[in-house]
Amino acid sequence: MKVDQLSIFLENRAGRLAEVTRILSETGVNIRALSLADTSDFGILRLIVSDFEKAKEALKASGFTVGRTTVVAVEVPDHPGGLHGILEMLRSAGINVEYMYAFVQQSGSHAVIIFRFDRTDQAIELLQQHAINMVPGDKLYKM
Repeated sequence: MKVDQLSIFLENRAGRLAEVTRILSETGVNIRALSLADTSDFGILRLIVSDFEKAKEALKASGFTVGRTTVVAVEVPDHPGGLHGILEMLRSAGINVEYMYAFVQQSGSHAVIIFRFDRTDQAIELLQQHAINMVPGDKLYKM
């Protein structure tokens, strides 16, 4: 149920993000989900892509600092309180959400949210115990 996420460190200057998208485009890698966080000096671009290894190698070859992070894609009920129910369950178990961002496509009556947990394995076990569906990486990369 774990998903590989690229974490790319970018200087906070015009055109740097376009360099990443150009490289991925030329390499034939599709972006499935993304999040960008910044400070005054740098940003962290987090991506779920169709081919992790191909993207990582192309970006590294172009001088980008690239890391791998394990995240979990969770189907969240798409109605008021759907996300709250999952967050409350995680809070009750003492599992911290370090960050999260939405996936671009709905899955039936659910939204798909990408989560980074402080204790990923325990979070997966808890979600499974509560019959909360997670989207496996191989399916997510192709959605």
